[in-house]
Amino acid sequence: MTAYVAFLRAVNVSGTGKLPMAELRRMGEECGFANVRTYIASGNLLFESKLSEAKVAGLVADKVAKWFGKPVPVLVRSAAEMRAIADSNPFPEESGSRNFVFFLAGPPPADFMAAVRGREDERIAAGRREICVAYGEGIGKTKLVIPAVKTGTARNRNTVEKIAAMLEEQA
Repeated sequence: MTAYVAFLRAVNVSGTGKLPMAELRRMGEECGFANVRTYIASGNLLFESKLSEAKVAGLVADKVAKWFGKPVPVLVRSAAEMRAIADSNPFPEESGSRNFVFFLAGPPPADFMAAVRGREDERIAAGRREICVAYGEGIGKTKLVIPAVKTGTARNRNTVEKIAAMLEEQA
């Protein structure tokens, strides 16, 4: 069994995409996953499965699309990937609440930085299937626009590290 996390995009953020975490856990159980749980109310589903990443992502995406009546991006990472992301923090000196990981469906485009707009004191680094951003003044004050993260979903470093630890406990 592989321990996974499924990140849902735009769930329970700013009054949009309301999905009770009990409902999300139920969806995971209906998919046949083991040890299903959630972490905070932002659409983080942790579970174990013998299925591939692509298969579990499709199952969760189907359930969530039925709930909302429209597609919702679902990005899946294994416990090993989450540990690698947590350990490879390009901005370790930055507060965990101002240090974000944008999870993407695939590798960031090689030229994604050319399209970045509104950058001030933010620092940006590409990962394997993520883009990391340190928001010096905080995400609430930024004018930063990164088109490559439009269909991704973000979690701050505190959440990334907590989920990595929870998945390790599960594995």
